[in-house]
Parts: sequence; C-alpha cells; structure tokens
Amino acid sequence: MEYIDLRSDTVTKPTPEMREAMAEAEVGDDVYMDDPTVNKLQEIAAEMLGKEGSLFVPSGTMGNLLALLVHCQRGDEVIVGDKSHIYMNEAGGMSALGGIHPHPVMNQADGTFLLDDILASIQTEDVHHTITRLVCLENTQNVCGGVVLSVEYTRAVGKIARENDLSLHIDGARIFNAAAALDVSVKELVEPADSVMFCLSKGLAAPVGSMLVGTKKFIKRARHLRKMLGGGMRQAGVLAAAGLISLEKMTGRLGQDHARAKNLFEGLKQVQGLKLDASPSSNMVYFDLGDEVKLSVDQIMEQMKKRGVLVDWAGPRRFRLVTHYWVDDEGVAKTLKAFGEVLK
Repeated sequence: MEYIDLRSDTVTKPTPEMREAMAEAEVGDDVYMDDPTVNKLQEIAAEMLGKEGSLFVPSGTMGNLLALLVHCQRGDEVIVGDKSHIYMNEAGGMSALGGIHPHPVMNQADGTFLLDDILASIQTEDVHHTITRLVCLENTQNVCGGVVLSVEYTRAVGKIARENDLSLHIDGARIFNAAAALDVSVKELVEPADSVMFCLSKGLAAPVGSMLVGTKKFIKRARHLRKMLGGGMRQAGVLAAAGLISLEKMTGRLGQDHARAKNLFEGLKQVQGLKLDASPSSNMVYFDLGDEVKLSVDQIMEQMKKRGVLVDWAGPRRFRLVTHYWVDDEGVAKTLKAFGEVLK
C-alpha cells in the first residue's frame, strides 16, 4: 500500500530531480573544504540568510548543539523555551556534551516568551550564579502548533540580547515555513540573530542535512567542533546536491503545504470527537480527542494505517499532522475520509 504519511515533514523523500542531481554531483573531500557542491550550498545558504558564512551539518540537532558550544563555555547558562526542541527533544546534549545549563522560560501559546520573562531570566553578577550567555528562539515553534514568530518580535528579543551582552540563536528548523507564512524574506526574519540553524530535510525535502549560519569567526569554530562531534563528512556533495535544489526550488512552494494544512484543519472540524487547536499558522495541525472517543491513540493510529494513512501521537490524547511535499490534495481528502470512518 502507498501511504499518505502525515507523521512529520521529516519523512519527505528526495524528488526525482534531487536523486538525479545527487547521482551526478561533483564531489571532493569536505573536511579539506574542497567539495565544490558543499561549498556552493554553504555560499548560497549564507547569502539567503544574510550572514557571513555557513556550515553543512548532518542534522538539526548537531547544528543547534554546535551553536550552543560556540556561544557558551562550560557552566554558562542559556535561556530556552520550556517547549523548545533544544530543551525537550535533543537528548540533553547541551548539558551532557557542553556542560551548559538551560534556563527554561515558559513558551506562550503563540510560541513567544514574554519579554519581561527574558529580562528576569538574565542572571545578575554574583559568584553563586551561572553566567547567562545566550537566548534561543524556535521559529516555527513546533510544540506550540507550528506557530510563527514575527519579524517585530524577533527584533525585540535581539534588542534585549544586545543590550545585555548576550547572543541570539534561532533554531530555525522550519524558518522558511515561517518566512512563507509571514510573506517576508528569510533574511529579514533572522537579521537580529547571531546564528541560525535550519533544516534541509523537513519541508525542503532533502534526504539529509541542515545548515548553520553566522559570522565567519563563528563558522570557523563550529567547523572545528563539528569534526570533534564526528560530523566531518567526506564526499558530502552527494547530499549537498539535494540541498541546493531545496534552496533553489523547495523554499518557494511551502505555501502549498500551508494551504493543505488549512484544508485539513477545516475538514477535521467536521469530524465528531476531535477538539482542534487554532487554525494552523504553517504546516502543522494539532488536535485532541474528545471525551466521547473511546479509542486510544494507538488504536486510532492502527485503524488509520489500515486505511493507508500514517499519523503520529503528540500526547496521550493528542495528535499532530504535518503536511509536506508528498501530501497532495488527494492525500488530504483520503485522510479526512479515513478519520471520518475511524471516529464515526
């Protein structure tokens, strides 16, 4: 059976054009910095985000960890959202590998932190305290519903960071989704940030890889740490070739995924037994099961799979559906039909 896979946009497989480009990629040894395809990808990524340099890394988790390791020393503190991916879903790498202390701040429903909460979280100079070095934002904010942080909000946080001698890192795994939703350039959206990580392997449909961008000095140090963590790949141009298509073509079509997420949301509103969150900001639809639904999430997942639709839970009675390149209008219709049958 050919499945409609809504578990995540990480399930995207490379397009036929990507596969062809990967097969024909000109390669070298990227540890020697002489893979021409990787170098081109890094140049384009830095230019698109308005930064001096960039680095191709195997995963978004590694990209975020590298940023934390560059910005912070052991024992330093980073302000992060209590619902952020860095805090919840990266295996505690900042603490285990960097000796960095997280200071979680409550994410509001719209994905932001209250500015006063950021200010209150900055440690005073005292021998008993850690030293605050960094603020991390996530855009789009996954757990809060794929919500989008605005240009104005990001500038406000950047201003606080500068005035308090802090750095600002953006976990922009889906930053191009945010830019598409806001109809602004990604360069404008990340302008206040000292560093940004974004993924090629989610909505941009590349099979592997993320990009870390920042100043030349920042990237030089990140490259050294990437090697330390085992991320120094060799003929990585085979992978970077797909990433080039991600940046050149996939970034321009993300609005289609957002439109399909809204269509999915509107259709699910008609299915009895579902309590939906707000209309999706980007490509994620979150909802809870009503009290009248007696099926467990595992039972629903199994029944949906039998009907050719893969879904994943986001809590004991909660689901997240994610649209992407491989989910078309027919796939949305099939999903709605399946949910209607399972929950009738």
